[in-house]
Amino acid sequence: MKEKLWTTTFVVNMLLNFIFYLVFYLPTVVIGTMAMERYHASASIAGILSGIFIVGGFIARLWAGNNMKRLGAKKLLYIGTLIYFLLTFAYFFVHSVVLLLILRLVHGLGFGIAATASGTLAGAIVPSSRRGEGIGYYALSVTLSSAVGPFLSMFLYRTSGFYSLIWLSALLLFIALVGIFFIHVEKTTDSSNSVDNKVHKKFAWSNYFEKEALPISLIAFLIGISYSSILSFMDAYARNIHLSEAASFFFLVYAITVLLSRPITGRVFDGFGDNFVMYPTYLFFALGLLLIGFAHSGWMLLLAAIFIGLGYGSFSPFGQAIAIRNSEAHRLGITTSTFFGFMDMGVGFGPFILGMFMPLLGYRNLYFASAILALLIAVIYHFVHGRHAKREN
Repeated sequence: MKEKLWTTTFVVNMLLNFIFYLVFYLPTVVIGTMAMERYHASASIAGILSGIFIVGGFIARLWAGNNMKRLGAKKLLYIGTLIYFLLTFAYFFVHSVVLLLILRLVHGLGFGIAATASGTLAGAIVPSSRRGEGIGYYALSVTLSSAVGPFLSMFLYRTSGFYSLIWLSALLLFIALVGIFFIHVEKTTDSSNSVDNKVHKKFAWSNYFEKEALPISLIAFLIGISYSSILSFMDAYARNIHLSEAASFFFLVYAITVLLSRPITGRVFDGFGDNFVMYPTYLFFALGLLLIGFAHSGWMLLLAAIFIGLGYGSFSPFGQAIAIRNSEAHRLGITTSTFFGFMDMGVGFGPFILGMFMPLLGYRNLYFASAILALLIAVIYHFVHGRHAKREN
């Protein structure tokens, strides 16, 4: 008999994570455009406004992972969501690029704490026999937000202005604060002991990073860089090749692909092991990036979205499952923050890294280069994890 997966806590936690990431996308997608239009910011500053939020999130993930055992997942959910909620209103009082940069950094702290607590909770409550399936379903919350968020952001910004996004973000985070009340966590999750506290008072890298999770987290960082080519340059590229209408459906097709494939890939991961899913993931991702680079028609761009969904869309949940597989219960928070922290930093710094090559390569060649990177990632994965995976499973 299968262990129960769809508990109230699991479902509510999925909804909370959906809100956290949706609120991340709502201002982030247009914050650069807003800064250029309202404050005459340069394109480089506009890019920093997007990436610096991720930097704040990364710092917060490290802190949250280090304090997960001491404070507990539910308390950190409240702390992170409250910071996230209250600082949303600060956008109404910011009227300069410098203050906006500071706010974006600090606002990212709330997101990082809340998202790490939610991810840790997901890893703790999913039955070990259904970990790939459970984490796969949980990760759909991020996938759906990545489809709905950019669409809502661009639509509301065009029709109602930037502040409509802020009001919507505040409303969603208020709902999240109420939703945390319905999260039920075993007391052991919130427990602590004097030995742990003494260790945490001393600085040690192990208090912030899980050594066993670093190999797959490095892969997540590289995957994030490659994926950032889509998040950061798709809109401009689509306009350049006159495929803006097709591009507006890109993330919708991506999300549908992940939704349809996740029940299958989750069971395959649990039944056949890491490599049976992960190697095709890198291949599909590379094919998707190649198709974007070759795109001369709308159908090619949407076909690319399907491959990106099967590729990048499958990596996040199963990468997390690999990261937390051998994690001790009291290290689950640190392990989760290590994996998603590296992945977020890849997405956050990717635009700066790839942007340096943009003048030399142009859009099409940038996607070809990203596809080559995806294939190189498969090779790196083989050496840091893949060749050992058969013995571990």
